Order: sequence, then C-alpha cells, then structure tokens
Amino acid sequence: MSVGLNIPPAPAIPGAEHIHSGKVRDLYRLDDGTLLMVASDRISAYDFVLSTPIPDKGEILTRMSSWWFEQLADLVPNHVVSTELPQSVAESVPSDLRGRAVVCEALDMYPVECVVRGYLTGSGLADYRSAGEVCGVALPPGLEDGSRLESPIFTPATKAELGDHDENVSYDAVALQIGAERAAELRDLTLSVYTRAEAVAHGRGIILADTKLEFGARPDGTTVLGDEVLTPDSSRFWPADLWQPGRAQRSYDKQFVRDWLTSPASGWDRSSGQAPPPLPVEVVERTRAKYVEAYERLTGESF
Repeated sequence: MSVGLNIPPAPAIPGAEHIHSGKVRDLYRLDDGTLLMVASDRISAYDFVLSTPIPDKGEILTRMSSWWFEQLADLVPNHVVSTELPQSVAESVPSDLRGRAVVCEALDMYPVECVVRGYLTGSGLADYRSAGEVCGVALPPGLEDGSRLESPIFTPATKAELGDHDENVSYDAVALQIGAERAAELRDLTLSVYTRAEAVAHGRGIILADTKLEFGARPDGTTVLGDEVLTPDSSRFWPADLWQPGRAQRSYDKQFVRDWLTSPASGWDRSSGQAPPPLPVEVVERTRAKYVEAYERLTGESF
C-alpha cells in the first residue's frame, strides 16, 4: 500500500473475512463465497485519503450504484447478489454500515479501467493538448476544456496500484493484454452503458461528461459490470444549464474539496508529500450537499 493514503482499518464484521480496502470501499468474503462490499464515507484527493469523512457519502454511492445497475440491467449483467445483508452477518454488522453494504458475486476482474468520454476534460484534455489525441484516438483541432466530442470515445487505462495514477493506454494495448475479442466486448459494453446513461442524465438536466467502469468475468466467462457505477466518484456530472466550453465546469463531485486544498486557506503544499489538513465544516457540508443533489436529480428519489 502506498505511503500517504492513510486508509483506516476496516471495521471487523463477525462472519465476514476482510480481504481488501481501497480509497473508499472495504471488501469482505462471506462463508458462501460471495463478497460483502461496504462503501465508507472516506473521500480522497490528490492521492490521499483525507482524515475528514463526508457524512452519508457511502450510503449515497451505494444507493446511486444500485439505481443505475437497475437502469442498465438489459444491457449488461451486474455483480449485485442482494442489497439485503445475509442472516449470517446481519446482526453483527455495525449500525453505521447498514445502507452502504451490498452482497456481490466474486468475479475475475479485468485489469482495465474502461473509461468513456463524451466531453473533453481532465487527463484527456491534457493528452489532447500535447498530442492531439486521447489513447490513440485522433481528435479535431480547436477543442477546449469542456468541449462535446462528435461521438463518445473509449479511452481505457491500466489499473494502477493503490495510491498510484492510472495510465491512459491505447485500445491496441488492451487488446494485446486481454485478447482482441474481449477488448472489443469491453469497448462496446462501455459505449452502450455511456450512451444509455448520458441520455438518462440529459433528461434530468445533467451532463455526463465521462465515466469509468470496471468489468469482471464469471466462471463461465460471462462479462459482468462490477464495482460501482455512474456515481460522482467514478464520473463527471455537470449541470447542463451551466455548461460553457473553454473553462472548468461546475460539477457534482468533490471539487469543493480540491479547490479548498489548493487554496491559500488550507495552508497545504501539494508538492510537500505531507498529508492534507482536516477539512473545514463548510467544505464538508457543501460537498455532502453536492452528492445529495446529484443523487436526487438523477434518481428522482429523496435522500
């Protein structure tokens, strides 16, 4: 594990074996071989897990992923076995973990971050500015930060070790790693998911600029959508009425956190290697409000 992440120990759950913790989620193995995935309130920025959690974030991410899995079920199977805790652990799960845990299939995950971009920003914009292309996909000149692409593009990345940066790679590199047939399947599924989700979000006044998906294989070889899907942690959601190419866009994510950390108010030097300071109450509240607003606008449900 990379120094600086400072991931706290996962809560002990009798009847469940802790097997992994990421920046946000803790993963446990149950007696029947299924997995229990718990979304915490942790938030990360600039390769650090911050010491200040965002209240209810884990439950919002869990609810949003579950909602999206249902919207996409006719396009691709997903890893969710149940949103109800099995009786073997139900009584032992701490009350603050309820509502943020799902039982999932154990999959053989593909070593590829399946990224799709409908708009140009982030690392894609940096690649475009330096080479005129993203992951080997040539783009026309004159595009700006936030420009809508003529059609969505599949821009995969390697899965980095925890704490390291994912690296954008070409489609050919993915085909070489996992085989041409499987690479084509992941590309087509990723673009299908984006097309469906982008239309749903657009109907609710939200732009889905890009998203990252993860897939795995069942023992019979069936490809399954796993991890989380279409949350503010894995996607860029922008208010459609405020979209204006040529500048950084307003977003439904942790931008308040990033902005504060890089402002003089935080007193933090990003290049120092030191952990960021605790977040002030105002930043925590505004970030939580953005996650809630994204959930409610997309799903039409109240949190």
